[in-house]
Amino acid sequence: MSTHPFDLTGKLAVVTGAKRGLGKAMAEALAAAGADIIGVSATLEPNGSEVERTVESLGRSFSARAVDFSDRDAVRSLGAELATLERPVDILVNNAGTIERAPAAEHPDELWDQVLQVNLSSQFVLSREIGRAMIARGMGGKIIFTASLLSFQGGINVPGYAAAKSGIAGLTKALSNEWAVHGINVNAIAPGYIATDNTEALRNDPSRSQAILDRIPAGRWGAAGDMAGAVVFLASPASDYVSGTVLPVDGGWMGR
Repeated sequence: MSTHPFDLTGKLAVVTGAKRGLGKAMAEALAAAGADIIGVSATLEPNGSEVERTVESLGRSFSARAVDFSDRDAVRSLGAELATLERPVDILVNNAGTIERAPAAEHPDELWDQVLQVNLSSQFVLSREIGRAMIARGMGGKIIFTASLLSFQGGINVPGYAAAKSGIAGLTKALSNEWAVHGINVNAIAPGYIATDNTEALRNDPSRSQAILDRIPAGRWGAAGDMAGAVVFLASPASDYVSGTVLPVDGGWMGR
């Protein structure tokens, strides 16, 4: 067994929202550290996806699952399947998510419900199923959520998203309180303003984009690859005494 604290050789990682953006970057980073990957996304191709090609080029195995996280029954079925695999899941990265923008006074119930289901309720359902299997196995594990700067702040025109990501911060701590004793480390990464599909509207608004850049000490929007070090750390033995933490990766935004 390797003594390198960041070595993930022989580990199996499930990464949701793996088709593009942060999830794709995190899946590739885990593969580069030695993990085999099960990628999950609503529209992930069964074969031949870009993330699959990259993971396999790194010498790791990849398998795909297409699951809509707005469908709780589908997520429950995914959790049941993953919990009973012959090869157990060592790492779960809960990254699937969506965002809907509308002022709070005009924010319809259906958008609120959609965002809470995808970004919070389904995250709990999947974590519960895999966490239960990790406890029964008795060999620990790593569960990593994608939180947000809006886990700490309120945002503008995204009340459902802010509520869900605040909930993720609380869920991270709640699960850690119960599962750390079983050797299961539950933590979250809070990305800053990253150049992905979710932030396209902000980046296309010159005044908002400039206001955001003016506050980031690093002086740039983040890239999906900026999540690599954090996810490998939280997935690896290097973080065995880190639990219940929400780790900002934000170019210094929270320190400003």
